[in-house]
Amino acid sequence: MEYRLFHKTQYDYSENVNNYHGLACITPKNLAYQTCRDFSLSIFPTPDEIYSRTDFFGNTIHYFSIHKPHAKLAILSKSIVETHAVAVVDFTITNKEVREKLQNDLSLKNSLLDYLLPSPFVQWDNEIRTFADDCFNDNESFYKSAHSLCHKIYSYFTYVPGFTTIYTPLKTVLQERKGVCQDFSHLAIACLRSMGFAARYISGYLETEPLPGETKLQGSDATHAWISVYIPAVGWCDFDPTNDLIPQDRHIVTAWGRDFSDVSPLKGIIFSTGKHAFQVAVDVIPL
Repeated sequence: MEYRLFHKTQYDYSENVNNYHGLACITPKNLAYQTCRDFSLSIFPTPDEIYSRTDFFGNTIHYFSIHKPHAKLAILSKSIVETHAVAVVDFTITNKEVREKLQNDLSLKNSLLDYLLPSPFVQWDNEIRTFADDCFNDNESFYKSAHSLCHKIYSYFTYVPGFTTIYTPLKTVLQERKGVCQDFSHLAIACLRSMGFAARYISGYLETEPLPGETKLQGSDATHAWISVYIPAVGWCDFDPTNDLIPQDRHIVTAWGRDFSDVSPLKGIIFSTGKHAFQVAVDVIPL
């Protein structure tokens, strides 16, 4: 598939902002199954400084600063991305074998340590581990078990926009059985790490489709989140617990990290005394 992506974020301030320092993590990755053919980033007002670099996790980050007073900030990224479906294979390595490999191969364990330990938005306790436990029989395929966990989250939880914020504890999400893709991805990662497996958070986009008989509205798409698990001798394999899918060519990857804190599409520090409102519009358009 080939897509044209538009991602616009606009902030409106009640009082002038005198200085703004921000970073944007919205550049699609180049991967074996995905190619970013074009990318541009437009910012209004024009930044006094802007540069890009690759972060610790291999993501492209744009840093920018605006030193002139402004009452509105608009950030628009445009991309053309080509994606390819990947083969779905039920790898036979078992949960017990994966655990033993991660425990005994110190070089491998050290390389994956960031994805094995707790992180800012991924913490767990016995309740979360108990929720995951019945999905991970020692002699079952690890791939099949990870898929079962994501299916369980999809089946047990209801997608309710606005019910949580990024700071809502996973304990609350688990108790209320409601949330959005960030919550379900964080919960899946917490479950996997609590069982001794390596899992990371994926940020990107998903092509959405309107309901039958309805027209897709401009700006109606959104950023999306899913997970990836590490299988020894295979590599990283993706799962989408929100939609109970194995990500294919409709999923577009921009970044990955330990959790959302590493891959937030936009972060900023403002110097102002007023309040602000913001709007986000995303379009994922097949070409």
